[in-house]
Amino acid sequence: MTPDTAEHPQMSVEDFEELVRRAPRELRNRLEFLGGRLCVRHGPLDVDEFEELAAVAPETVRLEYISGKVVVKVMPDGNHGEIFMWLLRQCMQQRPELNLMPERGVKAEAYRKGRALADGFLAPEGHFRGHGNWSDPDGALMAVEITSHDHDTDRRDRVDKPVGYAAAEIPVYLLIDRDHHTVIVFSEPKDGRYQQTDSHPWGATVEIPAPVGITLDTEKLKDYAD
Repeated sequence: MTPDTAEHPQMSVEDFEELVRRAPRELRNRLEFLGGRLCVRHGPLDVDEFEELAAVAPETVRLEYISGKVVVKVMPDGNHGEIFMWLLRQCMQQRPELNLMPERGVKAEAYRKGRALADGFLAPEGHFRGHGNWSDPDGALMAVEITSHDHDTDRRDRVDKPVGYAAAEIPVYLLIDRDHHTVIVFSEPKDGRYQQTDSHPWGATVEIPAPVGITLDTEKLKDYAD
């Protein structure tokens, strides 16, 4: 059977070997490492199998489950982290009653069958109390992704994530695109799609609609152009 070779960033052979060593016994023989990519043999994992694998992955391997495929999310670099902190400050200043939780696992897609590792997840204070590794999106206000410089970004952040977050009825998806130097605001989810998409160049004033209701002066993002 042809392995499931989902597009994703390369991982090191050492990371792959450690992942296999930690994986549940029944999954070990299904994992392969081809051309620097993690592949799954004998058909895709189901969501329960994925959660088992993700729970034991080493810290250097961040796994997502997008459109039924296991993908590896690249580790963030310094500019990625600085952009997140810039956004965190804006949210705290304008909506102090909300928390922008970093690196939060989210149950996305239709019927909550996807598992996305959002760069940020905005929700009322206390929303994440008692949650496990993957939070239900009900009650959250916004998902945030900041693109990384890897070959998977186009598909993952610009195509799959808008669909997955809309299907989960997350009111707003904010994409900070480092390749195109834009801020894209997706809003009004309906029937598995965001009905409204607004793109702004870095330096513009960006209005994030209700229920988020904040205004971003994005001039600072120009400092992190790379």
